[in-house]
Amino acid sequence: MRKENMHQSVEVLYKKVDECPIVNSQFSFFQLVYVISGNGFLHINGNCISYQTGNLMLLTPNDYHTFDITNTTEFLLVKLNSEYVKEYRSKSIDHIECLLHYATHLSGCILNRKEDEFLVSSISESLVHVINSKDIYDEDLIIHYVNALIVIAARNIAKIKPLGIKESADKRILEIINYIQANIFCPQKIKVSVIAEKFDISDSYLGSYFKNHCGETIQSFVSNYKIRLIEHRLSFSDMRINEIVDEFGFSDESHLNKFFKKHRNISLTGYRKAKILLA
Repeated sequence: MRKENMHQSVEVLYKKVDECPIVNSQFSFFQLVYVISGNGFLHINGNCISYQTGNLMLLTPNDYHTFDITNTTEFLLVKLNSEYVKEYRSKSIDHIECLLHYATHLSGCILNRKEDEFLVSSISESLVHVINSKDIYDEDLIIHYVNALIVIAARNIAKIKPLGIKESADKRILEIINYIQANIFCPQKIKVSVIAEKFDISDSYLGSYFKNHCGETIQSFVSNYKIRLIEHRLSFSDMRINEIVDEFGFSDESHLNKFFKKHRNISLTGYRKAKILLA
């Protein structure tokens, strides 16, 4: 198994290939893969997913993957290292956070907004032009295009239903999920009583309503979402434990550590050290 690392924050590459140059590779970074032309199969973590022209895929750190190319394929590869993930912020939405949270829920093309297909195609074409032109301010221009791709990817991923949610789930359950995710750092706002009042549902009915549509209790959903985000802080940031405590509204480090250990059977510092050793 070959593990590939990168040392710059962002790297954009164009590849035209008839076969995958690296078999069974594993990254230490995130990579957006856009298929300019061609088709074949992506083998990832034991799953086989077809790809075709116009697909935008997300490969995450420690994924095991290989491309099985049926017809000559042109790829645009956008690599993002942990430093970029850590530092990227937007005033309106933490797009990277969205990518991270849904990463393990994804398979194949992440584009589900038809109108975004043209945007991604245009941005990709522009990126290929820039990396081939070698002109002044190219690096700045590349970053702007990459950020645009992140925003588009994030808003498409945000529309992907969480794992376990039923196909028949109504609009209100999706609104409740969006509300919880938007207010995950404010414990008072995601109490069952507060959510029930906001969506005009009784406290007692909200629990059965949520579990019926999502396959888990609302408390379990909130806890699992918090755990995922805390894992990302530990894996991809230099945040101190007390900073994570403050961000998620825990009473103290002991409270946070107890919460984390209950769900992951390992302490916060133990989890972070293990991730460092695997990097």
